[in-house]
Amino acid sequence: MGMLCEQCHKEAASVYITRIVNDHKTEMYLCNQCAREKGELGGAVEPGFAFHNILAGLFDPQTASAAGHARQVTTRCSGCGLTLSDFRRIGKLGCSQCYSEFEKELEPLLKRIHRSGEHVGKSPHTARDERREWQRSLERLRTQLAEAVNKEEFEAAARLRDEMRALQSKLEDHPGSSPLT
Repeated sequence: MGMLCEQCHKEAASVYITRIVNDHKTEMYLCNQCAREKGELGGAVEPGFAFHNILAGLFDPQTASAAGHARQVTTRCSGCGLTLSDFRRIGKLGCSQCYSEFEKELEPLLKRIHRSGEHVGKSPHTARDERREWQRSLERLRTQLAEAVNKEEFEAAARLRDEMRALQSKLEDHPGSSPLT
């Protein structure tokens, strides 16, 4: 059996709620009945709070102008037949061709979402990334060591030297690595 409801402690929890207020995160696990009683299922029945409505709110105001509205109604994707107003209503593009067909209208939206004109996504953490981070740390330690020696803070310099040696050892033991100087 799964986790029990935190409210009634009788039914299985089927609703997970996360709230972040003033950088403080709270989590609740509730059964459907307790979630309904606490008013926590409002998002499921409130039609105004849907993903496509959020997307529509992110569109560039120029896109929502009368001229932009006329383009949304009349222009169809040559690949799937979707219109821009269809996209705004359902929150999904119909095919990869939509990106080209609606590029002018989508670009401001994508820039607002990604804070860039290009989506780079996320990449998995690899051993190469870890090695690169160790190398950056080693460079920072070298800089700090030089500063400590210049200031004649020899205890700090000795601590930094020891950190550098430990990091150097990791780099030398790392598969595919070559010793750094």
